[in-house]
Amino acid sequence: MTQPGTELDFTHVGAREGEADSIKRPSLGYFQDARRRFKANGAAMAGLAVLALLAALSLAGPLAVPYNHEDGDLLIANRGPDSEHWFGTDDLGRDYWARIWVGGRVSMAIGILAALLQGCVGILMGSLSGFLGGKVDLVVMKLVDFLMAFPYLVWVTLLMLVTGAGLVPMILALTLTGWLTMARIVRGQILTLKHEDYVVAAEAMGASAARVILKHMIPNTMGVIIVNLTFAIPAAIFSEAFLSFIGIGMRAPMTSWGLLVSMGMKQLYSYPLRLLIPCACISLTMLSLQIVGDGLRDALDPKLRR
Repeated sequence: MTQPGTELDFTHVGAREGEADSIKRPSLGYFQDARRRFKANGAAMAGLAVLALLAALSLAGPLAVPYNHEDGDLLIANRGPDSEHWFGTDDLGRDYWARIWVGGRVSMAIGILAALLQGCVGILMGSLSGFLGGKVDLVVMKLVDFLMAFPYLVWVTLLMLVTGAGLVPMILALTLTGWLTMARIVRGQILTLKHEDYVVAAEAMGASAARVILKHMIPNTMGVIIVNLTFAIPAAIFSEAFLSFIGIGMRAPMTSWGLLVSMGMKQLYSYPLRLLIPCACISLTMLSLQIVGDGLRDALDPKLRR
């Protein structure tokens, strides 16, 4: 019998102290938990910080010097790094610091825009193929198989030769050839989801195919889509660098990291910094994106939720 004034302890007899804390802790939603786990990933946060630094330098770097990336002065050609020209000048006397970060704008813009457009086309084609099935699925998948039978850069090179060089033709070429992987991934996810109870219920209530796909299916595949977009961006940046390197990408006086690598190769032994600096920028960008992509994949994996 309990004595008057004695406080009762209703804690479960077998509960451990950690379990009691977990009961008090508020539950987190899927994306809230993913954000928490991503922030706890030190490598992914470091990669994100490097990307933020490179993006900030690409946007604001050329504004830090009073030189235009296209204006040259032969009197100061081939100058080494100094207090006036931080990365030196090229063979036409153009400020290399300004050219590096304007090239970063172009390379990053191509990578991001091409990846987003590839994602949109891939999501559309994969969703229609997986949801409608039948002849639509057969035609789309045969098209994907045919295009994937040839190396990716072969198609891009052929399209660039037809459309010409420049920013818009390159984004168009990368989009038309880069949606295949996204389409296959989204199709697989849609095939898994189309027999779920909430999808069947939505169809039974008269929802259109477009509403079912946009409202119920694509939101449940966003984790996979986001991860694959982070891997598509470095692939697009590498493709731009390769095409500019072989001479069918960006053309002077415009610049990009790939074009600067191509020009730096010709002057490697005389002026190695002209090759090393753009190579370092490309490598850091691609490495950081890969690390961030790995972090997102781990954070968005429902099997790793605690």
